[in-house]
Amino acid sequence: MKVAVAGASGRLGVLVCEVVEQHPELELVAKIGRDSPIEAAAEADVVVDVTHLEASRGIVSRALVRGQKVIIGTSGYDESELELLRQRVTSAQGTALVVPNFSLGSVIGTMLARVAAPYFSSIEIIEAHHENKIDSPSGTAVRTAELIAEARAGAPIDAPFADQAARGELIAGVPVHSLRLQGVVAKQEVRFGGAGEVLTITHDTHSKDAYRAGLRAAFEAIGALDGLVVGLEQVLQIGSGTRAGEAAQ
Repeated sequence: MKVAVAGASGRLGVLVCEVVEQHPELELVAKIGRDSPIEAAAEADVVVDVTHLEASRGIVSRALVRGQKVIIGTSGYDESELELLRQRVTSAQGTALVVPNFSLGSVIGTMLARVAAPYFSSIEIIEAHHENKIDSPSGTAVRTAELIAEARAGAPIDAPFADQAARGELIAGVPVHSLRLQGVVAKQEVRFGGAGEVLTITHDTHSKDAYRAGLRAAFEAIGALDGLVVGLEQVLQIGSGTRAGEAAQ
């Protein structure tokens, strides 16, 4: 399978290229940076987009028009952006896999947060990333907040004084607090408050190696996917105990 990587010079892009080059069934045919023409991706079967949202829209649209499958690791695809993307994918009769986070631990942490969400009305998210991460909140935090709200089926989240700036940004009703610090790779905490107790679901990323298994799983699944698929959990079939174990090996 021929792969082109848009955003190849970025932190995640460099890792994506490494994973492709080390995989026996993948061939890296284009590394696309800021000064590279997107046409360089024309011969690829799959385009991986790990850029920024403004660039991503055009990259993904052109890939879909060319009939290429797309793996999107770019942050910023909230529910409104996903709806626009869904329309483009449907129009092109194409395939796009949106992955807010390629870490298996992060994906499982988000799924656990979705399980806990109906049982607590007081919920907040704290996410921290390295100082060079441009977007806030992270795509993972946005996805987590949206899944929490979905799991609560419209039940309101208790977020007192949410109009105060220091209370964080409300995403689907959940306060999200973003930290950008030297010495941090990535960390997310989801805190659930109840009468006399607090449940905290924490995931720490210590190095880029945390993303390798998820990237391989995405590549190995993309050929069989159709339409718009959101979340690595859809590929791993978390809860079945099958693909997740295979991907980690």
